[in-house]
Amino acid sequence: MKIEINIDDKFEETCISISCKGLTPELEKVLAMMRIMEKKLVAVRDGETFLLEVSEIIYIEAIDRRTFVYTKGGVYESGLRLYELEEQLEECGFVRVSKSCLVKLQAIRSLKSDINRRIRVTLDNGEVIIASRQYADGIKRRLGIT
Repeated sequence: MKIEINIDDKFEETCISISCKGLTPELEKVLAMMRIMEKKLVAVRDGETFLLEVSEIIYIEAIDRRTFVYTKGGVYESGLRLYELEEQLEECGFVRVSKSCLVKLQAIRSLKSDINRRIRVTLDNGEVIIASRQYADGIKRRLGIT
């Protein structure tokens, strides 16, 4: 990958341009990191509202019609439904792993095949999430594993 940076006072706004033959998993990761940099998510913990950096989120889970956002710093609750968060965060590198869970691709440490084509997803924080077979192919495709 070749990177060019042009610094000039004539530019009023920063513009990032990517020229490529095709969209690779490596390039998707770069794009997701750039999109994450400016996104924030509103969530609540102990009655206090927080603006969470999307880059700090590890995974998001829906339990009993409530949506929980997991970060290294703790667990928060979002007022949004899981499908709404999926729409907002897909471009930031999040992927649906089951009916009730979204995971940040960058937080995945390892994958292990499980029974019935399910996948055990181990996250950077050590937690293990079971990805259902319905979403297994999509996870592998987003990670560039075929």
